[in-house]
Amino acid sequence: MTADRHDRAELPLLPGAAERATALALTAAKEVDTATGVLEYVARHAERDPDRPALTEGGRTLGYRDLLLRVAAIRDLLLDEGVAAGDVVACVGPRSAETPAVFLALESVGASYLPIDLDWPQERVRDVLERSRAALLLDYACLTAAPAGPAHAAAGAARVKALRLPAGPAADAPPRNTADRSHEARYTIFTSGTSGRPKGATVEHRGMLNHLWAKVVDLSLGADDVVAFTAPLVFDISIWQMLCPLLVGGHVVVVDDTVMRFPRRLVKALDAHRVTVVELVPTVVGWLVDETRRRDPAPLRDLRWLLSTGEELHPPVAERAMTALPQATLVNAYGPTECSDDVTHHVVTRSDLERTRLPVGSPVINTALYLLVEQDAGWRAAEPGESGELFVGGAGVGLGYLNDAETTARAFFRDPFDPASATGRLYRTGDLARFDEGIVHYLGRGDRQVKVAGVRMELDEIEAVLSRHPAVTQCAVTVSGDDDGGRLVAHYSRRAPVTPEELQLAVRAAVPPAMVPRRWREWEALPLTPNGKVDHRSLRAAVSQEETR
Repeated sequence: MTADRHDRAELPLLPGAAERATALALTAAKEVDTATGVLEYVARHAERDPDRPALTEGGRTLGYRDLLLRVAAIRDLLLDEGVAAGDVVACVGPRSAETPAVFLALESVGASYLPIDLDWPQERVRDVLERSRAALLLDYACLTAAPAGPAHAAAGAARVKALRLPAGPAADAPPRNTADRSHEARYTIFTSGTSGRPKGATVEHRGMLNHLWAKVVDLSLGADDVVAFTAPLVFDISIWQMLCPLLVGGHVVVVDDTVMRFPRRLVKALDAHRVTVVELVPTVVGWLVDETRRRDPAPLRDLRWLLSTGEELHPPVAERAMTALPQATLVNAYGPTECSDDVTHHVVTRSDLERTRLPVGSPVINTALYLLVEQDAGWRAAEPGESGELFVGGAGVGLGYLNDAETTARAFFRDPFDPASATGRLYRTGDLARFDEGIVHYLGRGDRQVKVAGVRMELDEIEAVLSRHPAVTQCAVTVSGDDDGGRLVAHYSRRAPVTPEELQLAVRAAVPPAMVPRRWREWEALPLTPNGKVDHRSLRAAVSQEETR
């Protein structure tokens, strides 16, 4: 699938760089079980308390014993179809109680989970199926309807067979398997590449388990917690949301897309199920907070943790969240899909709100973070207070990009810093950061560093300033044109009357003149990707379309 750890490319380092980077690294260590399957934990809970709620979807709740039997039925189907350890199985269906059951069934036979988005166009589905060399397309979108949609149409042209899930549970639970699963490929998430062609980040079982335990440790998760399953299935945070509670005997509540689109329904659903933990992208955090401020009495009294991830959380949104939900602790989480999801967590404090940008925090357990600066002859360690590019080592570093050795070689390296590393791999994030007293300060994407009229600048820095204006709800900055004729374009939506001239003055007061956008475009709401992030590609396309009229 990908190169072995010993076949990784060497990261070119300047003399002394390895020792210095190691000395300045941020690390966290804790012994946790990353070998046992999640299904084994489900079986243990089913033995102790078979009727304990495991999954709720709408008005239907599955106890741990019911979940175990459902997994067994799906496992039998997979085995009947010849699915074996190491196979990649593409899965198509909505976020539902079936999703974790499918995942656990695949884990039980040693196969790897690959979610396919129901809304992907047929050409993208075909490309993903062919590049992943999937052995099977497993459909759980609807248990009774005939196969339909782009996934099935694409499957006809690929090497996979479209298969529909059976209805109902099995008569017996699946056999217990306590084998060491550490090195198994557990799942692949296809993300958009810089060329527009998706690339499949593959995560090992031990990396996934390490991240699940990191959530348990940092959020003090236990059997009484109710975690909202809110994320699109092709967004890596969906993995921990649907599996982490099952490790500790907790309860997963599925929140479907029709609810996620309406803040009022979302608040009502979280309240009705007494959700204690929810993770959302910053845009949805803002919607949620605005809705709670309109409610009397205040809702979400059971909420213990509100996590923000996926894109930068700006201080004004964080402040609104902390004011509206004082009973909940706000966490700013950061991590690449390639490293089993989040690699840092940061509990936001009131003092953080005075900053232009919020920290993303300290490394999660069994993670090592290194800050390097590239020079002509190789990389050196970033000195204290100096910004650099963030590299990740440790248990969470994934296997690479599925069946894509060339792209893998550009981002995954042999770890030159830690000879005892669990994976022996190092991942280059492409993100800029600074370390300060054991905390990571995210400074934006390296590929969002642009040159306009000969001046190099960070678009994220301009967005951070603009987001602080009290009238701005959402904002983004793009570049129109090439280097010589390029112009900064500010996109924004507002909650109060404000003119572009007023916004321009506010930005001018905080950044050099070259970083002040010359063009301003107001939106009722900024376009979002299916994962809820700001869609910069659509913003650029809209400006380009206007300029060609």
